[in-house]
Amino acid sequence: MGEEHNSEEPMIVPGTMSELAFNKYKRWQWWCLVTLSIAFLIVGQSAAVILGRFYYDQGGNSKWMATLVQTAAFPILFIPLFTIPSPPEASTSASSSIKIILLIYFVLGILIAADNMMYSTGLLYLSASTYSLISASQLAFNAVFSYFINSQKFTALIINSTVVLTLSAALLAVNEDSDEPSGLSMGKYIIGFLCTLGASAVYSLLLSLMQLTFEKVLKKETFSVVLQMQIYTSLVATCASVIGLFASGEWHTLHGEMKGFQKGHVAYVMTLVWTAIAWQVCSVGVVGLIFLVSSLYSNVISTVSLAVTPIAAVIVFHDKMNGVKIISMLLALWGFASYIYQNYLDDSKARHAQAVAKSHNDSPC
Repeated sequence: MGEEHNSEEPMIVPGTMSELAFNKYKRWQWWCLVTLSIAFLIVGQSAAVILGRFYYDQGGNSKWMATLVQTAAFPILFIPLFTIPSPPEASTSASSSIKIILLIYFVLGILIAADNMMYSTGLLYLSASTYSLISASQLAFNAVFSYFINSQKFTALIINSTVVLTLSAALLAVNEDSDEPSGLSMGKYIIGFLCTLGASAVYSLLLSLMQLTFEKVLKKETFSVVLQMQIYTSLVATCASVIGLFASGEWHTLHGEMKGFQKGHVAYVMTLVWTAIAWQVCSVGVVGLIFLVSSLYSNVISTVSLAVTPIAAVIVFHDKMNGVKIISMLLALWGFASYIYQNYLDDSKARHAQAVAKSHNDSPC
């Protein structure tokens, strides 16, 4: 924070964790890791939203259970954590106090639990396609948080992307022809809209705080630090969700919920299990992109689901795809394309600047 920006690298700020990751890998390695993280995020998020909507449609009604499954599968991340070796030069500076790190993980975990609860409420009252399109507003929130917290520089394309995606979400706010699940009232639709919008803001804040933690506190260059961040924050969020499940009394209804699940007991359990796994796959992609590029870029890639989830929802749940939703989706794709093009320009400029600097350093004085 407070560092001077390099005009050649608006996306990758000099001296940050992202630049360390950018410079550590060969170009093809860096792009492979970024591509893998993007795939994890898109596939995981799209599958998780579809499965979450399926859970509600088939008789599930526990918001706390829907919140719990978003982080409960974190133990599977211990497998890659212990099987992927870390190089000995992992630390770039003296380690921060363990108390500070634990406090950061605790605060982030509580924020994640609250964010997941708001998302669960939004998905309960909205169709999968409407839910996904409203979530596009998280990019506009993240642009603001990235500017103040992560010293993110704005360009014309980034501004265009955030404005267009915000308009995309705003269209749905006034869309009276939205297909609320099970004929819910407009009042509950508004609650779902506001919860999803609020969750998008908190989610964007979380991404910026995670990036700040990588840069200022953890200061490590290995992918294991990404897994550790996800594991420990998910542990806290899972504990908070379990407390909420029992404190709310919703745990009393789970047995009857399973018995009344339209697709049967096995389908009920498998829906929850695969939803939990999908969310963890998504989260690894999210945190990986924060580590490799930036929180704002990670959030931009999340909007790719705008082109996947609504279409999948139409196929799976027969959601309505009216004119407002089509326009909203096209705006979202426009905003996404603007940001991807900006990232392409940034990468080209950054690589060119590095080549010029290396040539200058290698030349005789």
